Amino acid sequence: MTIKNIAMVAAFSLALSAANPGADYRQQVEKWRAQHQKALAADDGWLTVAGLDWLKEGENRVGADPASEVALPDHSLPGRVATISFHAGQAVLHPAQGVPLMLNGKPAAQTALHEDTDILAINRLKFYLIRRGDRAGIRLKDNDSPERKRFAGLSWYPVDPSWKLRAKFTAWDTPHTIAFTNTIGQKEAEPSPGYVTFTRNGREYRLEPTLEDGTLFFVFRDRTSGKTTYGASRFLYTEPAKNGIVYLDFNRAENPPCAFTAYATCPLPPPQNRLDLAVEAGEQKYNGGH
Repeated sequence: MTIKNIAMVAAFSLALSAANPGADYRQQVEKWRAQHQKALAADDGWLTVAGLDWLKEGENRVGADPASEVALPDHSLPGRVATISFHAGQAVLHPAQGVPLMLNGKPAAQTALHEDTDILAINRLKFYLIRRGDRAGIRLKDNDSPERKRFAGLSWYPVDPSWKLRAKFTAWDTPHTIAFTNTIGQKEAEPSPGYVTFTRNGREYRLEPTLEDGTLFFVFRDRTSGKTTYGASRFLYTEPAKNGIVYLDFNRAENPPCAFTAYATCPLPPPQNRLDLAVEAGEQKYNGGH
């Protein structure tokens, strides 16, 4: 998946709850929601994502010139900051002479770029290589992005303890994958450890997770989607199964990054995770969303 930073925040929050089992449930959830919003709006958070340009085979110009393949939204910068040559899947950085471009905190030099880990920076802008299937692109972050400046907070359903549901976990007998389509139309397949079943209002439902950084990760849609909640999907993270039991706390159901920026690539729910149930819990539509 493409949301590991969110997964790490979720894992921290789950651990926090486990460490305070006697704390008031509503206070725990409200504290988690506040932490979730803080991470979203933090420096380098999802609200700072300000661009995504897919690399073409050959030379890709980077700079303030709007005709650049990777256009930087800072008119104080030179028209050409660098060139990224892309051949046979490898992206090589060629910095322009005399430009104060930094790579991982040091003056940039010609080098092959590694996805996600090699961070380029100039003025207030940061950008780095990402890969999605057979495509490679440059994701841009700007701590002064318009999305961050106009962010006025998240909207949630009131905390309702009845939406923390006890579910039965069943491991797959043989290795199993879940097929996803992402928001740019690519097909993905991710390993799944099993499935969960739960009951709501006397009816049984089923969801299939993948595994993200030690937590179960569910991508789902329900009957509120596109009405009171984000239309494409919501995400839910849980602790792994213990003694065959998983707790699905839909009060912590959250919007994917695509709800906040047009420059994210998010997984869409597989057919088996589209619930015929109105999950009136968790995060609602984002007013400034996409």
